[in-house]
Amino acid sequence: MLSFLDFEKNIAELEGKLQELKHLSDIGDIKIADEVSRLQVQIERALKTTYGKLSAWQKVQVARHPERPHCVDFIDTLIEDFTPLSGDRTFSDDAAIVGGLGRFRGRSIVIIGQEKGHDTDTRVKHNFGMPRPEGYRKAIRLMKLADRFKLPVVTLVDTPGAYPGIGAEERGQAEAIARSIETCLSLSQPIVSVVIGEGGSGGAIALAAANNVMMMEHAVYSVISPEGCASILWRSAEHAEEAAEALKLTSQNLLKLGVINSIIPEPLGAAHRAPKEAINMVGNSISEALNELQAQDESVVKRLRRERFLTIGDDALTT
Repeated sequence: MLSFLDFEKNIAELEGKLQELKHLSDIGDIKIADEVSRLQVQIERALKTTYGKLSAWQKVQVARHPERPHCVDFIDTLIEDFTPLSGDRTFSDDAAIVGGLGRFRGRSIVIIGQEKGHDTDTRVKHNFGMPRPEGYRKAIRLMKLADRFKLPVVTLVDTPGAYPGIGAEERGQAEAIARSIETCLSLSQPIVSVVIGEGGSGGAIALAAANNVMMMEHAVYSVISPEGCASILWRSAEHAEEAAEALKLTSQNLLKLGVINSIIPEPLGAAHRAPKEAINMVGNSISEALNELQAQDESVVKRLRRERFLTIGDDALTT
């Protein structure tokens, strides 16, 4: 059974009735198969209505859904012969960032992503997707490896933000993030980035300073979490819903603002309802982006990437 969010109560009730019916046999003139079909139509209608008008805060909840596909799910489905590479050759390995070499639809690539984990054990192992400095230094090492061997880079962003612990700060968290952004912008090979869930703060842009930045339909991407913003502005996380609206963190808002290049549609009811379908949609978008970018000269790829980030916000300043 799926985990249902607060705003999905009507859908949860219909799904519960559907599961009950599937375990019953025909009773008199009542045909269970017909009732099941009617309920499925009602569920589909309810999903279309609910997901067609999600608020920013509801989008945040969907992006954080525990059953939403994570980085390792995308790698397992899309990447053949994946060879993980570990460590930053300075301090240690950070499990919050997963990366390595593999083949994506016949194309050799370097893939790097933030992993949150699926259950208590894996969430603790991956530090809930919050990288430490050694994670970003590992990403830098992999990006430079890709540049050396002329391989495109694909990054999957899903983090509430970089880890703010004392140890991380002592080991140069801010510097590591800045170096990662600098490395992204300096590569001569194409970089394609997809925000697959939650893109939080510099911890996200450290992997998303790419030629082509895409977001899944119900992902979010922001300079700070709604709770963090509310804590600063209102001194209370209770205003998170209001903060989410003000932050303009949805894919639709960010496409209008020119922060991202495109939105990847999700299956009806979001990616957690049909993970394989959602992952394949992302794979198709990545493939199209790489085909376009790899047809360009290396100097053009690098120049256009830098120009893209330098000109973000220009339209807003002139209107």
